[in-house]
Amino acid sequence: MTDKTGHPSSFAASLITQARQGELMAADCPSRIVLSHVCSRWGVLVLVVLREGMHRFSEIRRKIGGVSEKMLSQTLQNLEQDGFIDRKSLPVVPPHVEYRLTPMGEEVALQVETLACWIETNLPRIMQAREATAERLSEPS
Repeated sequence: MTDKTGHPSSFAASLITQARQGELMAADCPSRIVLSHVCSRWGVLVLVVLREGMHRFSEIRRKIGGVSEKMLSQTLQNLEQDGFIDRKSLPVVPPHVEYRLTPMGEEVALQVETLACWIETNLPRIMQAREATAERLSEPS
């Protein structure tokens, strides 16, 4: 769909822009998959750990309490596929694998770290709100 000058019509340009930028509210947009990788519990924590620099798998696992090997491996694979993490396998025995953020990974990690810091700073307020809600819900109607 082009206009008289051969340029994309405004409708076609809008579709092209949406396709390039993503439409998070659209049910079938791939941006939702990326969002789930970045904003999952383990995704956020991996990104925050890697903001400190390169780490091996075992170091990441030690820093993130409670993550299983399987979940950490899956999270790292997802973030690598999305272009946020570089994986480097070293030819030594036993094998060593190093992970670091890509430039795009640095960008997204900064965003989630900001959110994580806000949550940590505001945890007392959040816990008060949770307690107040629990009290309100336990009161007889």
